[in-house]
Amino acid sequence: MGTALDLADVQGNILNGYGSHFGHAVHLLLHADTAEAARQCLQQVQGRVTTAARWSRGHRPRTTLNVGVTYSGFQRLELRPSLLDRFPEAFREGPSKRAADLGDTGLSSPDEWEEPLGAGHVHLLLTICAQTPDDLSRAWERLRDELGSITGLAVVAEQETHALPRRREHFGFADGFSQPEIEGVDRPSSHRPTWDSGIGVPLPGGRWRPIKAGEFLLGRPDEDGQIETEPDPELVRNGTYVVYRKLRQDVQRFEESLTEAARRTGLPRELVAAKIMGRWRDGISLATESHRGDPGDLTEVANDQPANDFRYLPDDREGHTCPLGAHIRRANPRDALDFGGTLTDSGVLTARHRIIRRGMPYEETSGSGSDDRGLLFVCYQADIARQYETVQKDWCNDGDTFGLGDDPDYLFGRAGSSGKMAIPMPDGRPRFVDVPPDLVVTRGTEYLFAPGIGALRKLAEGAFG
Repeated sequence: MGTALDLADVQGNILNGYGSHFGHAVHLLLHADTAEAARQCLQQVQGRVTTAARWSRGHRPRTTLNVGVTYSGFQRLELRPSLLDRFPEAFREGPSKRAADLGDTGLSSPDEWEEPLGAGHVHLLLTICAQTPDDLSRAWERLRDELGSITGLAVVAEQETHALPRRREHFGFADGFSQPEIEGVDRPSSHRPTWDSGIGVPLPGGRWRPIKAGEFLLGRPDEDGQIETEPDPELVRNGTYVVYRKLRQDVQRFEESLTEAARRTGLPRELVAAKIMGRWRDGISLATESHRGDPGDLTEVANDQPANDFRYLPDDREGHTCPLGAHIRRANPRDALDFGGTLTDSGVLTARHRIIRRGMPYEETSGSGSDDRGLLFVCYQADIARQYETVQKDWCNDGDTFGLGDDPDYLFGRAGSSGKMAIPMPDGRPRFVDVPPDLVVTRGTEYLFAPGIGALRKLAEGAFG
């Protein structure tokens, strides 16, 4: 297992999520006119940044605070050019330059994104999570006042998010409970996984093992035994790359598409929804419960931790239970990418592309009274290109990896693309449903780095210049 993780040097909400106790958040995107303004901001907050160290019983804080830095933020902090040049290409280029490859075209193109997302103007991201709306308001106001006293620093955008009841997202699916099991991370006993939890790397005999910490934290061994230290070991140790992505969801059109798909296929409407996602709306997977005579109370989550101990091989190779194109099968193929049996350790391949998902729903009302609802998607990984971008570009936007040609993911496929989704049936005659374009539209993306606590301190002091 190697040396123990230094949780006091890792920012919070990465290895262990803050969970349902912190269902309210705001993200402040900052622009600094000068290096001094950026450093002063880090000096102001670095002593209060929440870490991954476990809270003692009865000492849970009312709010948390975390920090991210964009590539342009590192430039503004005046890092040495030799360091800046050694950051990964995806991080240096940023999401706007990579948008077309990621399927962000048309309504989702950077030209349509909300300012200032993706334009290189955001240097720092400060995130407050809170137990109650009042806790959030007080901490938000305090932080605004502090930042307002720093000459040359401006809050250029604020994004408020709030968890929906019963852990739902706006399409009605329970969300957020299938996160990677990470080696060396002791989860709280209330949701501690077991060796048969189904959220790590699948092993022979139905067992699982945790994923190496280096898949998510730099400076730790990854699944290939490599330790990433570029561009500087002191800068990246215990840090992680962050994808911050605002996604607008067209809830009405999604529900209308379910009604039409049920009419055309003759399948129950909630079964169609489950086939699209790979889970029923209460979180139970099709792999563990393939049919329901009655969909039941769709307002309830099945339990605190719906079962994740399931695989797709050998029993569901053709996708008769969970379609090959179902969202959860595309986003996390588990053991299914064995390329027709030619790869004997397919779970390890999938583990190289896992991400830690955080984030929360948002809901906004415009001046005209129309609602804008969606998901503020946040994920952590050691390599944006290998992990997040592979999932989005190669697994969700394109179906070729799964033998589905260019069919996109029904929910999160490339923007503007219509297509089809095949639902295999026991009689050998698949049902096909149309994939409506733009059910989910990207409103903006930022790539950031969440440094370890020691690196934050050094950045605030002007190190690495």
